[in-house]
Amino acid sequence: MERHEHSHDLKNAKEKKTLIVVLILTATFMVVEAASGFYTSSLALLSDAAHMLTDVFALSLAYLALWFSVRPPTLSNTYGFYRAEILAALINGILLFVISGGIIIEAYERFKLPREVKSLEMTVVAAAGLVLNLGSAYVLSRHQSANLNIKGALYHVMSDALGSAGAVAAGVVMIFTGWYYADSIISVLVSVLILRSAWVILKESAHILLEGTPRGVDLKAVQASICSNDGVLGVHDLHAWTLTQGFDALSAHLVVEDMHKGERLINDIKDQLSGRFHITHVTLQLETKECGSANSTCYEDASGGKSAG
Repeated sequence: MERHEHSHDLKNAKEKKTLIVVLILTATFMVVEAASGFYTSSLALLSDAAHMLTDVFALSLAYLALWFSVRPPTLSNTYGFYRAEILAALINGILLFVISGGIIIEAYERFKLPREVKSLEMTVVAAAGLVLNLGSAYVLSRHQSANLNIKGALYHVMSDALGSAGAVAAGVVMIFTGWYYADSIISVLVSVLILRSAWVILKESAHILLEGTPRGVDLKAVQASICSNDGVLGVHDLHAWTLTQGFDALSAHLVVEDMHKGERLINDIKDQLSGRFHITHVTLQLETKECGSANSTCYEDASGGKSAG
């Protein structure tokens, strides 16, 4: 056990180090790109800097998730501080909507009256951003299969790489043609990418804060799975929710035949829920059928196996 915990801590430390390096590089270049956008009058660079802001938030949330995962709960925060990540995500989503709206309004004004852009300088900065995003994506990809938050950060970085590639394309077009509408067109396309990310962030964070059922978890299937265990007569007050990304919880009352077999039954169901539904934080209360609240039953289906009723 000690060796396993040491291995887990070492893995956690490596992931945090990776995130910190990528986060610092991304945040630094975001500032450089924003300053360059104002200097070159390139709305595409400014929108790409705003898109990099989504990366900064995504990387920050992934790091916070790793940090909070080892923080012990307290008497006033019995679940720890996992929800801080979701609150930050909600604020992030709102901020991104505001930024995207401002860029789209400015793009509309530039469509009416195009502004000259320092195209060569803009292209060089955008190309540097593309290289940085691809490098960050490579580094993150080495950990993404084992960590859901890093996988989300990787998605953001790859999405931003597309924005940087678009800014490079717009710069090349303007260098050779002087058609400055390209800058506004790319900025609108990047803003759409930002809005898409912002909507996903807002929707997911609101769903979690409202204690919604975890995505991908079918409560009917969960109930049927619990009822498939011998000795379970019924399930009620079944609730499943998400504390933070990748950390789902479940509670339920079980009506059982024999209370003396309760401990074994609880362990079997916990293993079942962890293996099949990836729900690892499970709280189960046992009741007998004589209990007044035991109002949900399991019954035999036509094939002879148990199902929920």
